[in-house]
Amino acid sequence: MKTLYFDLSMGAAGDMLSASLFQLTGNSDEILRKINSLPLPGIEAVLEQREKCGIQGLHYKVLIHGREEGEHSHEYSPGHHGHSSLGDIEALISSCSLPEPVLHDALEVYRLLARAESSVHGVPVEQIHFHEVGSIDAVVDIITVCLLMHELSPEYVCASPVHVGSGTVRCAHGILPVPAPATAELLKGIPCYSGDISGELCTPTGAALLKYFVKDFGPMPELRTERIGCGMGSKDFPRANCLRALLGETGDQAVELCCNVDDMSGEAVGFALEHFMAQGALDAWWESLGMKKSRPGLRLTVLCRSEDRDRMLSLIFRYTSTIGVRETICRRYILRREKSSVQTPWGPVMVKRSLGYGTEKAKPEYEELRQLALEAGISLDEARAVVDKLT
Repeated sequence: MKTLYFDLSMGAAGDMLSASLFQLTGNSDEILRKINSLPLPGIEAVLEQREKCGIQGLHYKVLIHGREEGEHSHEYSPGHHGHSSLGDIEALISSCSLPEPVLHDALEVYRLLARAESSVHGVPVEQIHFHEVGSIDAVVDIITVCLLMHELSPEYVCASPVHVGSGTVRCAHGILPVPAPATAELLKGIPCYSGDISGELCTPTGAALLKYFVKDFGPMPELRTERIGCGMGSKDFPRANCLRALLGETGDQAVELCCNVDDMSGEAVGFALEHFMAQGALDAWWESLGMKKSRPGLRLTVLCRSEDRDRMLSLIFRYTSTIGVRETICRRYILRREKSSVQTPWGPVMVKRSLGYGTEKAKPEYEELRQLALEAGISLDEARAVVDKLT
């Protein structure tokens, strides 16, 4: 599985995320030309080599009329006409000629920022007016990350816990603690920590991008790394101020959620399993077992993707009588799957092919095979033999 891992031991900012992703692509010049052709006033996006503590990497900067603005913390200003509203930002992003998924992602990231500001300050989203993150360079950073993620198209995105820094940061309305209020709001539910570096390491823009794109935060998975990108920050610290992005292959991971029950009817168990599958479980099943007090019981198991864990947990607690669920992280090895249609004398039948690990398998879709057998007046085995000859 194509996996992207972010090392956030020195936090995250829009420019650092952009630079690290640029290094992973094989066509950074072409993507840079796309960004510089956007109808945004006075921008020039520049990539340059930068060294931090002896480590080489890229620094991404956005010049506005020849001047680099830089990214800082931000606050809102109700009714301040000198700053950008969410509507202004949405109109600006929508004016760019970009693939639809990129536009969608960029708009959603800004909406995350707006909701965070709204929550922190108790002001409706429509009344939020951005200061620093409403500036053109922040808009470009977000569009750049969304465009690069679209270009790389990882199947799974994960990251380390976020180092937020410590101390205080100066912003539009004064001096605030690190992490700034909107950053802290965006990082809810995400593991983060404060280390010995004084300063703001995770910016609001960086936090919003992480919240939108990263599925899991924790230790680096077992990764067969193919490419590494180092995105350099603009400030110097005792430690190398860089964000590393590692792109490679991992096994297909899945989460196994399991619980024991002894007080559910067969109808309720069947209904629950059907619902789990309909809601996106990879698989769901039950097994008989003996439980305490010599009662017969069932073990219910749901296999799902890691990003679906919380949703599946909610469904298990809702549709079963259990009050506790166990989790096991599994690695799946799966064959590549393809579908093709085989034309028989009685009509087409869809055939599923599975390939990889030196083997190839083919199996007709049961419902279509069943329908063919009924219409032809032959047995299921005879219908399968017909399809096998044509496969």
